[in-house]
Amino acid sequence: MSKLERYLIGGIIALVVLAVVAIVLGRWLVPAGASPEEPPAPGAPVTESETMKARVVDILEEGVREPGGYPYQRVRLYVEDGSLAGQQIEIEEGTVNIISNERLFSVGDRVLLVRDETCLVQAGQETCFEHTYISDFVRTAPVLWIAALFVALVLLVGRGRGLRSLAGTLLSLVIILAIVLLIAAKYNPVGVSLVGSAVLLLSTTYLVYGWNYKAHAAVIGMMLSLMLTWVLAALFVSWAHLTGMGDLENASYLAIELGADVDFRGIVLAGITIGALGVLDDICVGQASAVFELVNANRDMSWLDLLRSSLNIGRDHIAAMVNTLLLAYVGASLPLMLVFTIYAEPLWYRINREPITEEIVRTLAGSLGLILAVPITGLVASLIARWAVKKERAKHDVEPSA
Repeated sequence: MSKLERYLIGGIIALVVLAVVAIVLGRWLVPAGASPEEPPAPGAPVTESETMKARVVDILEEGVREPGGYPYQRVRLYVEDGSLAGQQIEIEEGTVNIISNERLFSVGDRVLLVRDETCLVQAGQETCFEHTYISDFVRTAPVLWIAALFVALVLLVGRGRGLRSLAGTLLSLVIILAIVLLIAAKYNPVGVSLVGSAVLLLSTTYLVYGWNYKAHAAVIGMMLSLMLTWVLAALFVSWAHLTGMGDLENASYLAIELGADVDFRGIVLAGITIGALGVLDDICVGQASAVFELVNANRDMSWLDLLRSSLNIGRDHIAAMVNTLLLAYVGASLPLMLVFTIYAEPLWYRINREPITEEIVRTLAGSLGLILAVPITGLVASLIARWAVKKERAKHDVEPSA
């Protein structure tokens, strides 16, 4: 059996194990009181939504709306599928909503068309309202080409290791999607994120690096660091009185769709936990690799010498990774930071705004977990490396003949 076949079989087994774990643990992760979606109350409005693909065939009108100078358009679309397939309809953009010049469409652009129909029953009579609008561009082709370029470069540069890393990335996406779906189904976000993160780290690490002492050390360091990161995040979130409602728009939408019992604080903790996974993986694997390279270069190094040397290497790693995490969070929240710079209020007032405080806590909790991962993984790897050397020497020792 070739290496490729073994990796593919291992990936399939990992997916099966993940599915079984999700089914078995689901009974313990679902919060008390969670129930299937209830039908709408009598008299409540019922909305049905349909998304269709369409193509811009003509620009009927385009200009600037006053006051404000915002652009607007009136376009004719040819609907390619769905209930309106084959029809041409006119849509206005920028008249009731604000758009930018980058949002203006050209003839030939393919877009996503959304048709919402809301029906309300009053006094035994049903009244329906329909709203059709352009949701977004169709971006399937560019995304597929970008993904193909990424895969090609990974395979070209990484070869066998690159193939395993791609399999690990695919498995990570499946696990993260499962976490999101379970949280949306009102499972406990903290429990789901912790179990999902553990499964993700275990499966992807062994899939990429194989079953060996270095991988064992990295996994143990990841698990311990992950738990410490979660504990620190839980303490900081509670201490800072974060409610999880910093992103009011999305939080309101979730409350409307999922009900008032959504655990927003748990979702914040889940986000911090998942956000630290990628860098945590990098640091722990790097520390474990450094220790085993050191012990391979000098078999007589004690575990304490290995730990000291790994910490010297880890300090440089910490400086780069903490900065990476900070830049990643700042980049993701840059529009929010720009909005807060517009308001004329003291800096300390802005820091106390929950969206800003949430990003600060997210960055600091994740960074502290990463800092602790260096000595934890270094210690675990040093002990395992020395044990492996002793085991190897004992195996090769020849007993004197009688």
